[in-house]
Amino acid sequence: MPLDPAKLLALQIPDIEQRYTEKDTILYALGIGLGQDPVNERELAFVYEKNLKAFPTFANNLGYSPFWLRDLDTGIDFGKVVHGEHSLTLHRPVPVRGHVVGKGRMLDVIDKGPGRGALLLSERLIVDADSGELIATIIQTTFCRGDGGFGGPAREQAAPHAIPDRAPDAVCDLPTRPETALIHRLSGDLNPLHAEPAYARAAGFDRPILHGLATFGIAAHAILKAMCDYDPARLGSIAGRFSAPVFPGETIRTEMWRDGLVVSFRASVPGRGAPAMNNGRATLRE
Repeated sequence: MPLDPAKLLALQIPDIEQRYTEKDTILYALGIGLGQDPVNERELAFVYEKNLKAFPTFANNLGYSPFWLRDLDTGIDFGKVVHGEHSLTLHRPVPVRGHVVGKGRMLDVIDKGPGRGALLLSERLIVDADSGELIATIIQTTFCRGDGGFGGPAREQAAPHAIPDRAPDAVCDLPTRPETALIHRLSGDLNPLHAEPAYARAAGFDRPILHGLATFGIAAHAILKAMCDYDPARLGSIAGRFSAPVFPGETIRTEMWRDGLVVSFRASVPGRGAPAMNNGRATLRE
């Protein structure tokens, strides 16, 4: 049955309330590879309770459910859904423990045409449940590979952020572990695509793939390491477009170009010569 864009835009996405502790903060950081160097005290600050800091992209996993597209009456073929683009804006440092609410809404539905899928744009605000203070704003583009051709109006998408035409100012290689996806899923995204071989094969992949938000967090790790001396308060925003899947155990290479307080970046898997993220843009604070 074709998607109904008017119905999707009127969809009432339930608020998601969450309480989390320092253990959740540490688990997230371990799930994107922090702490692999046992003598790097800057990384230790994100995975050890003494003087603990929350990694900025932990906000992506707060007040979040990966299953609202499946569980609500959307008509979407959930087995063919992948993460297309993601943007995170931080309005304040993420607390190491807290009580938050994720408030979601649909922004747009774009028909790419028969056999080409559809794009869903959604927003999620992460709000401190006690003070009402806004912690982060998240904009996500979901690529629904099996749902194009519903007759939506043709229109151009916004042009992606352009990567500078020069050699990168910094390059950072960060390894993932074979069990990275199994650790990362414990931070909230329990989609079986990242754990079950049979489910992954049915979705068109040879084996379970790494979460897009894990790749996103690893690229942010590279930026924090190369450009911010591991100070999480210096990252103001980060956004990018997912290009291709990463498999757990692969190394992710992040290339970075800095122009003032803007860092352009892209990530790839050098072992396969495969792209992972492109058109990345991060903003820094002094």
